[in-house]
Amino acid sequence: MRALILSDIHSNLEALTAVIDDATERGGFDSLWCLGDTVGYGSDPGPCIKFLRQRNALAVLGNHDYVAIGKASAEDFNYAAKAAIEWTANNLSPEDAKYLSGLPTVIKAEPFTLVHGTLRDHVNEYLLERDTALATLELLETRYCAVGHTHLPFICREDGNKTTFIEFAEDREYNLDEERLIINPGSVGQPRDRNPRPSYALYDSLESTIQRHRVEYRIQETQEKMRDVHLPEYLIDRLNQGI
Repeated sequence: MRALILSDIHSNLEALTAVIDDATERGGFDSLWCLGDTVGYGSDPGPCIKFLRQRNALAVLGNHDYVAIGKASAEDFNYAAKAAIEWTANNLSPEDAKYLSGLPTVIKAEPFTLVHGTLRDHVNEYLLERDTALATLELLETRYCAVGHTHLPFICREDGNKTTFIEFAEDREYNLDEERLIINPGSVGQPRDRNPRPSYALYDSLESTIQRHRVEYRIQETQEKMRDVHLPEYLIDRLNQGI
């Protein structure tokens, strides 16, 4: 079984389409796993949701998804993120809102657990350092955990009562064994590692390997569509910079 693992699409249809096409060219996939924040920031929430639904994706709820359906406040968002999520909420169809409302916050897909933030706080907490990694490993019931939310790709290794963050290098094959890992594939729709290309991972259960890849996409088309609906210029410009 080959699983395409992606996160933080953020209503960027061109980036999502490019990822799907690239993964297909690399041998395809049997299952699609989405680690949350399907919507927010971008101008295509409905088409991105439709894309996942048509492919029977295993998807979890992210913090932007949660706010978009009115389950949480946007008070902690910056002005641009708040403006975008308010636009998103006003442009979700009842069917799309129902889909997001029905998403779980955590899924077990052996040997992985899928979550947006951490296993301590599924939706809002960022897994960026030792304490949050250890808290997730303490709660982890599978061998591996796939997370999103930070828009930064990494692999975190368990090392006794410590953790080690290592680079999740592009196009390198990593062997998965008995070692427990936390893996972030990076962001599809809004990378923040100073590389604007969408990032995603492919997991092969037969070979017990995982690889991370990036792909070019029609970024100007995405930006034009965002301008057409008057989303904040800050969100549009940052796509060029990968921040």
